[in-house]
Amino acid sequence: MKVNINTTKISLGFLCPILLAMAQTPAFAEDQPAFTLSKDIQARATKGEKPVIRVSYHDVSNEFAPFIKKGVEKAAADFNVDVQLVGPVGADAEKQVAEIESLIQKGVDGLAVSSVSTDALAPIIQRALAQGIPVVTYNTDNPTSHRLAFAGQDLVESGRIAGKLLADTLSGKGNVIITTLDAAAQWSLDREKGAREALGKYPNIKILTTVNTGTEPQQIYSSVENAMQANKDVDGILSLECCSTPAAGDYVDRNKLTGKVKIVGFDMLPETIKLVQGNVVSATIDQAPEKQSYEAVRLLLNVLKGKPVKDVDTGAAVYTQKNIGDYIVSSKGG
Repeated sequence: MKVNINTTKISLGFLCPILLAMAQTPAFAEDQPAFTLSKDIQARATKGEKPVIRVSYHDVSNEFAPFIKKGVEKAAADFNVDVQLVGPVGADAEKQVAEIESLIQKGVDGLAVSSVSTDALAPIIQRALAQGIPVVTYNTDNPTSHRLAFAGQDLVESGRIAGKLLADTLSGKGNVIITTLDAAAQWSLDREKGAREALGKYPNIKILTTVNTGTEPQQIYSSVENAMQANKDVDGILSLECCSTPAAGDYVDRNKLTGKVKIVGFDMLPETIKLVQGNVVSATIDQAPEKQSYEAVRLLLNVLKGKPVKDVDTGAAVYTQKNIGDYIVSSKGG
């Protein structure tokens, strides 16, 4: 079962010899631990019982969570499985770990995890795997946990794309601030790494600061406002996620800075779409969140069936004023 360069081996004792041989084929990397389903999960799968899968998201209260939930609900309907979105209110690693521990104790057939913190969540993911519970990651990866596969965007690469977009929009020169809901979160660190790599290739672009906005809507706007007032010569804003993108756009729009301060951000919140339509936000990058959670469930079901799984890259589609209409039409099913 190939996962990036490494591969993962699934052993299912209840399979017939031919399928067992397929599941335990020797073409696996030596540094990736073998994975064996627990006897209880094997027994339930053999009986054809409806799998119980939980999709843990790192903050179910943020504005991105409904997109993730939509994918979970679609998977529940398409695959006829017991699957629910769970997770902490607020990006709280301790609460996410505690909830996953409870799910392990109750007994689930699979877990999909988007980690608040890679370091904090890796041990509990490893514990679940050691107990024979398949775990995949989505949205935010956790490769050190030895998860079986990842469904989501290459976060570092998406940061590079965003950085280059902003640099090109600024014609290769200007002062930039970076905004993020949580500068210490792994997804933010990864995206910022890529963005700084890309912007660093332009000697006439200077990154003034990274603004840690927090997660409350008013707090986000105030953080952007304070940063703009503290740095009077900002030419561009690179927002690393869903929720500081519209806040940056609102600030620019309210202060009649459209065209003077360029913005590149992420995700497809309704407010962001409107700001792109008005060219207040020059570009936003989609990561297909519904697909991330949907594919995470599909990956887990394949593991339960003894099928090989590999990472699913949900891409980094760029939308500007020129093509935002395409997204609007496709999102309505038109």
